[in-house]
Amino acid sequence: MKPLKKILIPIILVTGFLFLDYYNNFYKDNTAFESDSIYLYVSENDTLAFIDSISKYIKSEKSFNRVAKSLGYVDNKKTGRFKINKGIGNKDIIRSLKFNNTPFTLTFNNQERIEDLAGRVSKQIHEDSLSLIKAFNDPDFLKENNLSKTNILSIFIPNSYNIYWDISAEEFRDKMLDEYNKFWNQDRTKKAELIGLDKLEVISLASIVQIESRKIDERPRVAGLYINRLKDNMRLQADPTVIYTIKEYYNNFDTIIRRVLYRDLKLESEFNTYRIKGLPPGPITMPDISSIDAVLNFEKHNFLFMVANPSNRGYHLFASDLKGHNRNKKAYIRWINSRGIYRWFNLKVSDSDHQHIF
Repeated sequence: MKPLKKILIPIILVTGFLFLDYYNNFYKDNTAFESDSIYLYVSENDTLAFIDSISKYIKSEKSFNRVAKSLGYVDNKKTGRFKINKGIGNKDIIRSLKFNNTPFTLTFNNQERIEDLAGRVSKQIHEDSLSLIKAFNDPDFLKENNLSKTNILSIFIPNSYNIYWDISAEEFRDKMLDEYNKFWNQDRTKKAELIGLDKLEVISLASIVQIESRKIDERPRVAGLYINRLKDNMRLQADPTVIYTIKEYYNNFDTIIRRVLYRDLKLESEFNTYRIKGLPPGPITMPDISSIDAVLNFEKHNFLFMVANPSNRGYHLFASDLKGHNRNKKAYIRWINSRGIYRWFNLKVSDSDHQHIF
């Protein structure tokens, strides 16, 4: 028995040591963060060098590397945003990095141009803004969906979306198109047809309504005014389109336009509704859902003119004829004069069908 005992004891010790080493490497808690979980971001260009980002969350880089290599993770790395729970060992960390790609809520709203949207989105997903712009403006995509670079912004409905961080630019674009098509359900589509506008035209008009009135409850009335003008074959003469034209003309969309001059009304642009009839060829901003629905559910009235309401800031005074508009305008002028405000935009209402002054 003694010779057997001498043989068994080392075997047991070695086995115990190997088991303990295996346990420590694979199953012992190797997390080093206080929260219940953290997220790790892995891109296609990352190697185990991404340990730099994980090192502050684990206790032992050496054991993590060892297990990662033994489980074949190094040669089978996954990209994505991975949730790592507190209190788990290297094996479960690796499993999480393989199978626990977790979506997040991406949001965007009121972007003025497709470039602005790409910049906003690129801060939330793996793709850079240039890749996104290239995908958005892909000629084949635009042609296939009857879109153009001028109106591509229309398909992006401001909302919150569940997105995977490692989604490609093309996949993101296609998902937004799917969401756009879902947004245009049977009810909305029918309402657009009754107005006599197609979906893209509704979005363009909604973008004007969006900027014209920041008050959600007033937007159906503003939308009704513009629809009346369209029906009467009047120019929209919407000041927000002039402001957009100025930014486009000087190629400076970062500036804030506080004053519109007479010369600005003459700027050549397919967006300048003082020069063109009908709607511009695309949106001048990304309209909220409330603005889109305001167009689809516009208030029926006879108003053709509007001016800022001095006694109810943020709202407007409406008129159905030039006489009523002149009366409202005088009240507004008295108000701005009383406050010493002289930098404002004025039009000769005697020879213009202008509906709004700032």
